[in-house]
Amino acid sequence: MKKQRRIQALLLAGASLGAASAHAQSSVTLYGVVDDAIAYANNQKGASNVYLAQGNLYASKFGFRGTEDLGGGTSAIFDLQAGFNANTGAASAAGLIFNRQSYVGLQNQTYGTVTMGRQYTPYLLFVGPLASSSWTTGATGAHPGDYDGLDTTIRINNSVTYTSPTYYGLSASAMYAFSGIAGSPGKGQTYSGALRYASGPVSLAAGYLRIDNTGLTSGFDANATGSFAVSPVNQGYQSARALQNVAAAGNYTLGNLTLGLNYTNVEYLAGGKSLFANTAVFNTYGAIAAYRFTPALDIAGAFAYTLAAKSNGISSAARYQQYSLRESYHLSKRTTLYALQAFQHASGQTLGAKGAGNIVDAVAVVGDSQNSTPSSTNKQFVGMAGITVTF
Repeated sequence: MKKQRRIQALLLAGASLGAASAHAQSSVTLYGVVDDAIAYANNQKGASNVYLAQGNLYASKFGFRGTEDLGGGTSAIFDLQAGFNANTGAASAAGLIFNRQSYVGLQNQTYGTVTMGRQYTPYLLFVGPLASSSWTTGATGAHPGDYDGLDTTIRINNSVTYTSPTYYGLSASAMYAFSGIAGSPGKGQTYSGALRYASGPVSLAAGYLRIDNTGLTSGFDANATGSFAVSPVNQGYQSARALQNVAAAGNYTLGNLTLGLNYTNVEYLAGGKSLFANTAVFNTYGAIAAYRFTPALDIAGAFAYTLAAKSNGISSAARYQQYSLRESYHLSKRTTLYALQAFQHASGQTLGAKGAGNIVDAVAVVGDSQNSTPSSTNKQFVGMAGITVTF
């Protein structure tokens, strides 16, 4: 009997050790951000406003990120991320639990990472960190209306992404998204690719993104795998048969100083159901500068010049000049006080929401925080003072 008890004890101990070992090789992390600020806009549809604006320095969100070590340098991974409004508690997108990301995949140290689900594009993930939307925030620093998608306004459904390991500072990533439309696999598809190089003080990236409409409606079909931010900058081109973006950016860091340049080209391609006749082209040229005074205090500034090509009956194409600043004081690794300021001046003309024939004067729309509340004139100033806490 004593011998049998000893055997049972050994078996239990072994099972416990096995369970502990398995647990040590896998993990699930709850993470997130809560961000809020007091904001002032000098003109929102004709009136000034003082209000609470959330998700400015970082988007308010929470998520579950997990990994399991499968051995041989391979891990199973997943990420489920939901956005919310810190001022109301509402979900960022009605009907979507994990609206920001929801993917699963395999990661190998030698061969790279494959993920499937709702994801950000390689175009954003590689180029975005080097652009003004990262350094001076998307709320006030994204190029007007985030029309070029270098903030986090574009997510792609039904997508498969491969990202290579980094070799000598160089890495690559490619995405394809399936439309899932029977008999028409190419309608509503998305594809994206990007390259990144980082070595010492130099960081460079270039990316490509194309989102196809389904061709089934005169608007941008909700059944397409992707969508884009809409503002007065591009509202006349919502019926495009496809959106095509190209972006490149480079940063150079010298001690506490970082300098950068960026460029984007966006084309709204006309199709049979489009409410405009000719491809619309927008180009943006941008510059950033950032300096860290102390481990607790850093600032950044950016300038962007956006110009549209003449098309669809517009003889004086739209122009947007935007200046943005960001000051951050880090109370700890997780808590930051910040201030944001941005000014935009618009000129020329663009298409209104009705498309061809609906030519309107361009109005100012700072970053992507004012997409639904643009200025009623060609000028807009926005200032914010807030706090963000990560966990």
